[in-house]
Amino acid sequence: MEIRYSVCPHDCPDTCALKVNIENGRIVKVGGDSSHPITRGVICEKVRAYPERIYGNRILYPMRGAGKKGSGEFKRISWDDAIDEIAGRWKELISECGPESIMPYSYGGTEGIINKSSMDRRLFNKIGATALDRTICSTAGSLGYQLAYGISKGVNPLDAVNSKLIIFWGINALETNMHQAILADAARKNGAKIIAIDVHRNKTAKWADDFYMILPGSDGALALGIANIILRDNLADKAFLEEYSYGFDEFRKKTMEYPPERVAGLTGISKERIEGLAKLYAKTKPSFIRIGNGLQHHNNGGINTWTISLLPALTGAWQDKGGGALKSNSGYFPLNEDALKRPNLIKNPVRTVNMVQLGKALCELNPPVRSLYVYNSNPAVVAPNQNLVLKGLGREDLFTVVHEQTMTDTAKWADIILPATTSFEHADLYVSYWHTSLQWADPVIPIVGEAKPNIEVFKLIAQSLGFTDQCFLDSEEDIARQALDIPYWRDNGITLEMLKKERFIMIDTEDCPFEWGKLSTPSGKIEFKSEKVASGGLLNIPDYKPIKEYILSLGNKNRTSRSESKFPLILITPPNHYFLNSSFAGVFSLKTKALEPLLEINPKDAEERGISNGDLVKVENERGCIFIKAKVLDSVLPGVVVSTGLWWRENYKNGGGINVLTPDNLSDIGGGATFFSASVEVKKGYPNLPIET
Repeated sequence: MEIRYSVCPHDCPDTCALKVNIENGRIVKVGGDSSHPITRGVICEKVRAYPERIYGNRILYPMRGAGKKGSGEFKRISWDDAIDEIAGRWKELISECGPESIMPYSYGGTEGIINKSSMDRRLFNKIGATALDRTICSTAGSLGYQLAYGISKGVNPLDAVNSKLIIFWGINALETNMHQAILADAARKNGAKIIAIDVHRNKTAKWADDFYMILPGSDGALALGIANIILRDNLADKAFLEEYSYGFDEFRKKTMEYPPERVAGLTGISKERIEGLAKLYAKTKPSFIRIGNGLQHHNNGGINTWTISLLPALTGAWQDKGGGALKSNSGYFPLNEDALKRPNLIKNPVRTVNMVQLGKALCELNPPVRSLYVYNSNPAVVAPNQNLVLKGLGREDLFTVVHEQTMTDTAKWADIILPATTSFEHADLYVSYWHTSLQWADPVIPIVGEAKPNIEVFKLIAQSLGFTDQCFLDSEEDIARQALDIPYWRDNGITLEMLKKERFIMIDTEDCPFEWGKLSTPSGKIEFKSEKVASGGLLNIPDYKPIKEYILSLGNKNRTSRSESKFPLILITPPNHYFLNSSFAGVFSLKTKALEPLLEINPKDAEERGISNGDLVKVENERGCIFIKAKVLDSVLPGVVVSTGLWWRENYKNGGGINVLTPDNLSDIGGGATFFSASVEVKKGYPNLPIET
């Protein structure tokens, strides 16, 4: 048995350091690296199942479509034939339709810097392809937080053990940020109280000391209500606000519109509970708010995040070690983006497509996209407005290339499939958007089949297109050195050679991430008022607008015959314990443990519709429908239904996926996805069926 070390590449804040057991050149066990100060030997159940993913249903060699699009029928071809066909088709398209007829589609299938966003950006920049605005996950919330502080920095997670009050707001940490939960539990042993605020009684809600179940999208109203009570009762840190805030007086006036009586009606939480939460937060020091991704996936998610992020400024919580907030810590890792992506290769302005609206891009864009290159993503499952996406993927005049590890739903629609390596088969550089560890991983096993990493494939295509720029010859190590080639890393004496030797380097941070009065906001201060928001047509101070108002206004705008009574329920689609987005949903052992897709519905809503536990129900809206078993329980408030995802399409009774129902509308700021602002109706389908347990 040989022990080697790697890094988890998935779109998860924990970015775990991995300990890999290898026997006869094959991985037999994946565990956590106990020497890493965050991982500490603990990893999730998903990644422990990685050997099955590596040696299970892998795509082993290039293939060409041999049947109707979407049929999953393919014939093996050579790498030379595959690259020649891709380059040949692209040359024809560039000549006949222009370079913007080609479009990439990718996101966080790997978070490795090199294979996520380096050689790919160089190639598509050189081509002059349609650019992709990669906003589907975190943009709305990140921009909301940055409105207040100017950069994505927050509390160092390790400092959370000093906190006396920890609020998990819109994050199921036990399942999506488990090491933050472990640190919170250590704080609890030192006397801290843990509170969860969410729309769903998930595992974290049950584990917390107290849980506040709110109506979807009402997070901003709750934050304004908390601010109202803090200011009403003179619990704010006036000296801190006077010196370091901008626009506070206008914000104060706005909070007067949100007394606890009104906020109770907006959120579903009683007036007394809101009063208690506000006073507990204001009086407990240090206090720490971990802001999750869930709330930003509403139409109002960006402004809601901005509002929540201002609460620690209101109380001066940042002045205490372990006090403040954390949305993302990606700002701790500046990289030389120009060296990575080479925007200088773009010779003429190119159009940009928001990845949230892939279906519209494939079906409505003019001039049309004629070739789609998919990597690090599974849009046939993860993209909203799924039926429109599939209609686009089914176009006979669309040449689709998919570079993938397993036969995903998207891969079935490909004209050319290319086999992709896993992170255990290639080298990469890793940063976290939560903790402060820079990591490097070398390959630990031989490549399976004929798989190739992203950068090698893009280099081959560039060569076949006749591109001779030096940047298309760079190795993984060349790219890593270029990424770190900025004063920040040089001044701290951090080099690739040092990183490879150490495996990981913890970035030193101050007790507080900000230099007060010198923030990278326009005013240099914490902004309770933003001219940037005003320029986008919104109120320049945080306010609250219910998501149903957004939904109705969008319906009118799009001339949709929609009424609130037609689709009265809000559908939430949070992560599944066993999957990460759609990754791992094809791993048999994990899918078996996850059992089956279910729709959680409040007993009141179920009774009104004659629905019993285990009934097959039809969930529908104007975009389509799915059939799924109902699970009747009070895990959600009336008016809300929840189904955890993302299962592949084959696991639903009618072969649809949950994103058939989700809208491709964009968030209030940042152009983010609004998965959690889907309005639906639920109707009884067939009689009671047993629910797997």
